[in-house]
Amino acid sequence: MRDTRESRLLLVLLIAIAFALITVDIRGGQESPVDGARQAAAAVFGPVENGVAAAVDPIGNAIGAVRDSGERHTRIAALEKENAELKAELGSDDRNRNRLRELDSILRTAGAGQYGIKGAQVIAIGAAQGFSWTVTVDIGARDGVKRDMTVLNGSGLVGRVTTVGPSTSTVLLANDPDFTVGTRMEKSNELGFATGQGDGPLLVQLLNGKAKVKQGDRLVTFGSSGDKPFVPGVPVGEIVRIDPAGGGLTRNVYVRPYVGFTKLDIVGVVVQAPVSNPRDTVLPPKPKPAPTVTVTVTPPPPDGQQAADGQKPNENQQGQDQGDATP
Repeated sequence: MRDTRESRLLLVLLIAIAFALITVDIRGGQESPVDGARQAAAAVFGPVENGVAAAVDPIGNAIGAVRDSGERHTRIAALEKENAELKAELGSDDRNRNRLRELDSILRTAGAGQYGIKGAQVIAIGAAQGFSWTVTVDIGARDGVKRDMTVLNGSGLVGRVTTVGPSTSTVLLANDPDFTVGTRMEKSNELGFATGQGDGPLLVQLLNGKAKVKQGDRLVTFGSSGDKPFVPGVPVGEIVRIDPAGGGLTRNVYVRPYVGFTKLDIVGVVVQAPVSNPRDTVLPPKPKPAPTVTVTVTPPPPDGQQAADGQKPNENQQGQDQGDATP
């Protein structure tokens, strides 16, 4: 009995210490006192995760082709050519085809926004740094990755880099409750702040409490000072629900993110911001409305005419029947 109580006491103590470290880390930001320990852990465990992923991943060369795309859009054409050659080499495997489509999509997004990116593969989900929604990618300081860089994929905003090791990095996903990003609405330019809600939609607090919004309106990142942690113009998502306007200074809307956070595979870390704000050019084209089907209805004849027309056949039929009955 004594051993059991001591074990439980030790477990409670360790949990309390873990939560204390998490709180200190989050509040400390870049000056966190445990940042050195996190980087040391990344340096130790990063190569192990990277090695395991490399051993089971047949498409590593394809990701490497995008990884060196840190230069601006002048290299997009060359990368597309390399990607086309890789397609021929990789054959017709379904998984490889899907991942190549992801690479194509990321290249198009980078080209539209003029982002200099380095491609990366997600090699681990979750981390020991205390965040509930994180992934580990297989590039780090040796590849030019730094803390507070934007991470995206072909659909939109994935998150931001929080910890960098020599060969791996940790990415805080945009749906994490500790994640916040400035947003701007398409066309109306209304500004707000989006916060993650785990499995639910993003909660966006618009600065204008009287902003006119509707379902389907789309948002992009507003951008940060010095482009860190967020570059401008990255698609965030579209509005799916709107809280009634209560006369307050702000207004809340709920946004379905473009990115599927539970099925991330290949992402791009923005290592070079665009020269100018891409505004809404990175947003996907809106779907065309379905063609309208026109149905022509012929009105029935007036009741009087219908009755008259209906009586004549009866009279004719009656006369015919009488004629047939005459000997």
